[in-house]
Amino acid sequence: MKSVTPQDDAPPLETARPQTLHRAPSLADTLAARLREEILAGHLTAGDKLPSEHEISEKYGVSRPTVREAIGRLRHDGLVVSRQGSGVFVADPQAASVFRLDVQDFENREEVRHIVELLIGVEGVATQLAAERRSEADLVAIKARLDAVQDAIDRGEPGVEEDVAFHRAIIEATGNPYFRDLSEFLDRKVRSFIRTARQNSARFSGLAQMVQAEHVEIYKAIAAGDGPAARAAAELHVNNAAGRLRLYVGGSA
Repeated sequence: MKSVTPQDDAPPLETARPQTLHRAPSLADTLAARLREEILAGHLTAGDKLPSEHEISEKYGVSRPTVREAIGRLRHDGLVVSRQGSGVFVADPQAASVFRLDVQDFENREEVRHIVELLIGVEGVATQLAAERRSEADLVAIKARLDAVQDAIDRGEPGVEEDVAFHRAIIEATGNPYFRDLSEFLDRKVRSFIRTARQNSARFSGLAQMVQAEHVEIYKAIAAGDGPAARAAAELHVNNAAGRLRLYVGGSA
């Protein structure tokens, strides 16, 4: 039985020759791709029931939580639908109406520009709404995530997961479930590239703290209830993240 195995990448050294940054897919990403191939190849057709979680887990040598996560990706892509009490079925492609976003090359300047524009639109508006709508409990949660990022940096760690949690706390403060769903979609399709690059920030002196300074400005604006300032800080953060991505992969601005 062949297990699904994610790719490994060697992070570039600051003084090393620039390397192309490739995203290392998670087990769920890899399994979702395998299942997607089966569906698109016609091995599973519209109306067919997918094997059970246990069967998929046994076939690919992964855990059942990984199977659930992979199926969640297919559901978000409109390839499968869940029927309560019956299982998961291949969706009718004629009935599906979904937004697809497959980013392949983050060294392509045009592609980066398009993605940055999309992220600015989403992050900017969401952060403004968070500033205008957040409760005291939301603010406490955002501050706790902000402090967690700083703690990670102080330990000499890149703080990737803490960074993710900080931005998710802001999205939650909008009170809009559609922002949350869209943010999760973008996390899988786009931000993972930037955050994979972020893991190498510790190799660039002072860069992690520079990122944190941007987080602090976002938090200050949210704490002040200043929507426009929060939006501007978030937009600047996304633009700067794109610039840092080009630095990580050895490209030019």
